[in-house]
Amino acid sequence: MKWSFKIILLVLCLAMLGCLYNNSFREQTVVILATNDMHANIKNFPKLAAAVKACRDTTDKVLLLDAGDRWTGDAYVDMADEAGMPIIELMNKLGYDAATLGNHEFDHGQAHLGKVIGKMDCEVICANAVSDTCTFPVLKPCDIFKVGNLKVGIVGAVTNYEGGDHPAGHASSFVGVRFPDPQEMSMKYGRELRDKCDIMLLVSHMGDDRDAELLNKYDGYDAIIGGHTHVEIDTVINGTLLTQAYKRLKNVGVTKIHMKGKTVESIEFDNYPLENYADDAEFAGEVAKYMSDPELGKAVGNFDTDADKVGLANWMAEEIRQEVKADIGMYHFGGVRLDGLRKGEVKFADLYNLEPFGTTICVMTMDRDALRKMIISKYNDPVNAKEAHRIDLFSTVPYIIYVDKQDMARDVQFPGLRNKKYEVAVPDYVFKTYHDMDYTSSKQFDERISNILIRRLQNYGNYTPDNVLRQQVDREKFCKDEK
Repeated sequence: MKWSFKIILLVLCLAMLGCLYNNSFREQTVVILATNDMHANIKNFPKLAAAVKACRDTTDKVLLLDAGDRWTGDAYVDMADEAGMPIIELMNKLGYDAATLGNHEFDHGQAHLGKVIGKMDCEVICANAVSDTCTFPVLKPCDIFKVGNLKVGIVGAVTNYEGGDHPAGHASSFVGVRFPDPQEMSMKYGRELRDKCDIMLLVSHMGDDRDAELLNKYDGYDAIIGGHTHVEIDTVINGTLLTQAYKRLKNVGVTKIHMKGKTVESIEFDNYPLENYADDAEFAGEVAKYMSDPELGKAVGNFDTDADKVGLANWMAEEIRQEVKADIGMYHFGGVRLDGLRKGEVKFADLYNLEPFGTTICVMTMDRDALRKMIISKYNDPVNAKEAHRIDLFSTVPYIIYVDKQDMARDVQFPGLRNKKYEVAVPDYVFKTYHDMDYTSSKQFDERISNILIRRLQNYGNYTPDNVLRQQVDREKFCKDEK
């Protein structure tokens, strides 16, 4: 009997060693499916559902994540009886695992956001949103998710880089909430979880430029699931994969993490265009219910030709100028939320989606030097880097920005403008958030710009978009001077 007991014990020990050996060398793949900056585009959700279901049919080692800005951008979601809930209900139905905050999560106020978070089935995590208010819940900075026999650590972070130490948006939306530096907090919680997890992910709404800064300081993450800057990113920095899947559910990001035992062997990423998927019938039916509001589907007027983003910006700048009888109209790039509108019927929902933020008009009295200073400051903006080094203000008057070899604006010229006082109409976002604004007087108006666009297009009936860009960046003048 003694020998039998020893043999049994030996067999058990060998079996345990075999299990340990197999677990140490077992090859498996974890798939991370990711969305970012959906901006309530529920029209594409049935295609996303089809893509997610197809992946889940091939493996059970899947996490579905979202990197923020789930609403503001579609009338059928933002003007629902409870703003934002259609996209949340669809996310719950599809089974998201985790999400972080974007800046637009605060658009309807903290009380509303707190209420909606309470209705989300997935974990909402953010390491740098700290609140003592009763209207906004205390969020976990990070969490650990089990995928088979693996532990996946996820940290969430949201931008605070657009000025005011809070995410992009009106300051009133963030009163009572502190937003510590997202990079510092991402490193803090990354270090806390690293030794407890097999895989480490950062779900970031900082923007790819700020994500890249982080990765040049810290290499504790295996991948960053990014958002905020509306780009397609697939790159490796300091050994860490940096990804982003564009915007408005045009793509789903797919990160494949290949494991050997509990060690990451390799990671690969691709953006899968959702246009390649047929609508999932179940989700298509749900979306059709949300989009059944007859008022939002009514025609306002017609465009005689296609309008691209420049054409829409030109139209918006001209319409706000005419509405308040200003000399100059300007519209900022980030406020034009559609990339274009096709020739033909334009609906109420289209114009809301074009300008969904409840933006109003502000008129400033400025001279040519003040206009020059404002444009140079915005082009060189060291704080809000994602809006810098590009033409940001589309204007009813042409201008040329002269930049040096370092792509820093040095001068702006306005052909045809004399150095006198001008009434300049801008969205209130520009008035409230841009720097170096020298004006002698200002006036704000209450009517939403989206309502103005609707009313004016109704009056026109038909409108011919003007897609000509009247602003230029000249890199020759100062570069020649520096040679």
